Amino acid sequence: MSQAVSTLRIAEKAPRERFRAYTQRHLAELPKLASLSAAQRFEIEVVANVLPFRVNRYVAEQLIDWNRVPDDPLFRLVFPQREMLDPEDFAAMADLLRKRSSAVEISALANRIRAGLNPHPADQARLNSPELDGRTLDGVQHKYDETVLYFPARGQVCHSYCTFCFRWAQFIGDRNLRFASSRPDRLARYLRKNPQVSDLLVTGGDPMVMLAHHLESYIQPLLAPELEHVQTIRIGTKSLTFWPQRYVTDPDAPELLRLFERWVRAGKHVAIMAHYNHWRELDTPIAREAIRKIRGTGATIRSQGPLLRRINDDSNVWSRLWNEQVRLGIVPYYMFVERDTGAKQYFEVPLARGWQIYRDAMQQVSGLGRTVRGPSMSTSPGKVEIQGVSEVCGEKVFVLRFIQGRNSDWVQRPFYARYDERATWLDELKPAFGAPEFFFEPEFRQMTS
Repeated sequence: MSQAVSTLRIAEKAPRERFRAYTQRHLAELPKLASLSAAQRFEIEVVANVLPFRVNRYVAEQLIDWNRVPDDPLFRLVFPQREMLDPEDFAAMADLLRKRSSAVEISALANRIRAGLNPHPADQARLNSPELDGRTLDGVQHKYDETVLYFPARGQVCHSYCTFCFRWAQFIGDRNLRFASSRPDRLARYLRKNPQVSDLLVTGGDPMVMLAHHLESYIQPLLAPELEHVQTIRIGTKSLTFWPQRYVTDPDAPELLRLFERWVRAGKHVAIMAHYNHWRELDTPIAREAIRKIRGTGATIRSQGPLLRRINDDSNVWSRLWNEQVRLGIVPYYMFVERDTGAKQYFEVPLARGWQIYRDAMQQVSGLGRTVRGPSMSTSPGKVEIQGVSEVCGEKVFVLRFIQGRNSDWVQRPFYARYDERATWLDELKPAFGAPEFFFEPEFRQMTS
């Protein structure tokens, strides 16, 4: 108890530091980085000029084990590594930095490299952007009938950035790639016209960087009686890992918690969709206190995160994470497959190995921990889960199903792909049993033509 109180008091000394973070411009100012060689620090700088880099003091000082750097999983979670770029791209950027080239030249090369990293995976920009009154509804995505994603403009940054993030394009300063909306009234109008929508996911970036009164200004219009069909307010956030002070010691933490309580009393299911990648993210006293305070409002916490090589590609890491989450009252929800964007080649795990890790982890948790769905690929047609590896009619196959689909009729329909121990994504799989294509492909082509 005394250790927890001591840790919380330390956190209280700097409640306004949640936006104070280190980027590539401040690498030399981060004291812990002095433990790395000059070559290692330069490699971080090179990659950070291409992929977003941001880390705050809480992550740097309380989560990373600097005695294990650079192999520490939490270090790799936030600090860019050389292998995250193609060798030729890394060499080109390193050459510009060594020559002290102009910012214009560096930016031009960074943009060229980024263009090859699939900034909008799963066709999210092309296929998920709805219209209102004949105009694109900015800052909104609508892929599945029941669920709308909302990107409030004030929430399009994070306390720290994950190196694997599939939304990295939100953070590079290119408005053409960014989803953001400052018009909750337009969202409300869209929802009124779409009564089939039951769930609103407020996402980013991270909505929890917003002050409580700003968050309220976005959500309040959605509590109107005519939007009663919107039953669930989900908030996607990494703050329980990167800044748990948001719920404990920030000046407006009490106001934020009262907001959750008010939404619950209004009849909404408030679900905090917490992003976790490793059990160590749950280890600090303030992280556990944040969980306790959120649960005290009547909101639920569900956990999700991708399977990542070099960070959590170990069944024991996942089983320990899920067991600890259940103990703390968190519902394990999703294990994702790393998306085909950004530094995918650094993090990706073959689907066959991913399923084995999932299976081995599930065997080490109780029934309350077996709520996790996965490994799940968030592809253009929908969320495709690997249900297993089997032999059918003498052919070794992946057993797959849609958890969500652009056509709801696809959901829960099993289908089969030829087993491929090297495949890491749906588009690398071939239909089993000699079929020319998967059952959904003809209709999906019509949707996207």
